[in-house]
Amino acid sequence: MSFCCGAGMVGSIGTVRHYKTVVQNVPILFCPVCDRIEVHPAIEGEYEILVEYAQGDNAPEVDFADFVSVDNTSELFENCSMTDEAASFADVLKQQIDISLDLLGVAKELNDDDWRETLMLRLKRLSERLKQYNKRRESAACD
Repeated sequence: MSFCCGAGMVGSIGTVRHYKTVVQNVPILFCPVCDRIEVHPAIEGEYEILVEYAQGDNAPEVDFADFVSVDNTSELFENCSMTDEAASFADVLKQQIDISLDLLGVAKELNDDDWRETLMLRLKRLSERLKQYNKRRESAACD
């Protein structure tokens, strides 16, 4: 299980820019709080080789799935706190908010003011992201 800034990383298939090369369909982990993205550790070696070849060929864009077969995505993401496959991004954010609220209760019981403050900042960021996401979804539905 991967964590970033205290939040659980979400497993997904995404796009990663490595210098001038954009690599699509890469198994990644991302943090819904701080937006940090990292290539999934299980395929990091293959990713680095592909990027090295793509940059050597001056390829502006490559599709990871065209060169590397990742048949076991469910196994790949089994150690993630959650994935975005079955849920909308709003559901992922709500799950992260629920986890943070549970942790906030523990921090209050332990009288850990530093942890409570960190969790409050995380909750604020997650709530803002959820509002922004819902606003974009509503405006897209109206168009």
